[in-house]
Amino acid sequence: CYDEERALYGSENLYVANCQFDGIADGESALKESSNILVENCFFNLRYPFWHCDEVKIENSEMTDLCRAALWYSEDIIINESNLHGIKALRECKDVKINGCDVKSVEFGWFSHNIEINNSSFEGEYFMLQATGLEMNNSSLKGKYSFQYIEDSTFENCNLDTKDAFWHAKNVTVRNSLIKGEYLAWYCENVTFENCLISGTQPLCYCKNLKLINCRMEDADLAFEKSQVEATVNSHI
Repeated sequence: CYDEERALYGSENLYVANCQFDGIADGESALKESSNILVENCFFNLRYPFWHCDEVKIENSEMTDLCRAALWYSEDIIINESNLHGIKALRECKDVKINGCDVKSVEFGWFSHNIEINNSSFEGEYFMLQATGLEMNNSSLKGKYSFQYIEDSTFENCNLDTKDAFWHAKNVTVRNSLIKGEYLAWYCENVTFENCLISGTQPLCYCKNLKLINCRMEDADLAFEKSQVEATVNSHI
């Protein structure tokens, strides 16, 4: 059990298994400035454990709602089969792979780059604000104001229940997905929806070079206001 301030600060080539980062000392930044770290079956209940870290792999671990801002300014990260339940869990990171995770985190993924997500579920507002190079597959999201200002990203087989999503997004493709929520993708540019079901009022306004390919729309009234759009929609609008 580690509860002291910067308990494993600056560690290299470290294997951490079956450990708890918790206790009365209430220390922060347990693994800050560390590299080449493998973490398995660990419990994180303290703040800021992975700041300025490189080459981190986290397996079957839990970060509670008290584990705030868990991964910041870090790169080359793999997170598998883990729970991330603290606010602002990922920010200004790059080259991240997330698989089989449950994430409940407001303001997750801000200003991050090259994030690959598979088979995971997410809850939280302002998800992935201003991220680039996002690949999201077979995953779900519930929350407001998602994917605003993202660029160069793709989505496949996703269930997105989120209002005000994709505002100001650029160079984004969404395939074989369900997108539910109000005011979808206003002010976006070079965004394509293919084989998608789009549901919710006032979607896709003020868009440039918007494409819908073989899509369906439900309860999507007041759509396409002031938009440049090429659309094949196989339903009533």
